[in-house]
Amino acid sequence: MINNFPIAYDSCYKLNLPPGHRFPMEKYEKLPKKLIEKGIADSSNFFKPNFPNIKDILLTHKKNYVDKLNNLMLSKNEIRKVGFPLSDDLIRREFIISGGTIEGAVKSLNHGISMNIAGGTHHAFSDRGEGFCLLNDQAIAANYLIKNHKIEKILVIDLDVHQGNGTAAIFKNLNNVFTFSMHGEKNYPFKKEKSDLDIELKDKTGDHEYLNILNSIIEKLINKLNPEFIFYLAGVDVIKTDKLGRLSLSIEGCKKRDQIVFSICKKKNIPIQCSMGGGYSEDIDLIVEAHTNTFLMAKNIIAN
Repeated sequence: MINNFPIAYDSCYKLNLPPGHRFPMEKYEKLPKKLIEKGIADSSNFFKPNFPNIKDILLTHKKNYVDKLNNLMLSKNEIRKVGFPLSDDLIRREFIISGGTIEGAVKSLNHGISMNIAGGTHHAFSDRGEGFCLLNDQAIAANYLIKNHKIEKILVIDLDVHQGNGTAAIFKNLNNVFTFSMHGEKNYPFKKEKSDLDIELKDKTGDHEYLNILNSIIEKLINKLNPEFIFYLAGVDVIKTDKLGRLSLSIEGCKKRDQIVFSICKKKNIPIQCSMGGGYSEDIDLIVEAHTNTFLMAKNIIAN
């Protein structure tokens, strides 16, 4: 059976965290089950990522930083900025997630679409991590495609509620990659980097305004850039119930956002890799529902 809707997933995505930790790790266990339950995917769609070649990681991240990760040598301040307790399991998880995005991006070249149950770690810089991000999976995969598949123009569409500051910094001097981030103006990170295109949204921006802005930009941007590949960060922390977001999208509005992105990729026949990004609503099932909608839109619009 040909897997035309490949989904990267490994059980290590769900990291055991101390009780009361605010990061909702359970979603990585619940989401694959929900996709199967809803008939959006079956076991044949999932692939287990390999541990990536360190040489591929070093296309994006500094060697001394990668060495510090592998040797668990981050300082207390560096660990605090990341927000996760440092452990071998955490480091392995970050590498496996990046491997899933690399492998998924290559699969997208053949099938038009790939998904990663996790990823979207856009706060990771080349030499440091922060905001629950240690390795920048989509930046790593973008540099991999440039080097190994001679892709000359990549567009990163980052619609997480938080600016993709690490991604912006990594690609600020690289013309091959255009970074577009549409995010909350007053939200984390409080010191923003400069993407190629930043759209900053006011607190409580809702469906109508958000979708109008996205619609007014996205096709014009793609027509202008004519990218050969798109990375999409589909954070669901844009919804009104999110604890760490300041926007006010409904579940349906978030779903329409995904529909816009996947539809333009289908229309223009541009391969796309999608990582999940953030989602921090109090109700874990609401987070999973919003992520599930992203997969549903991707499958219905591109994979079918």
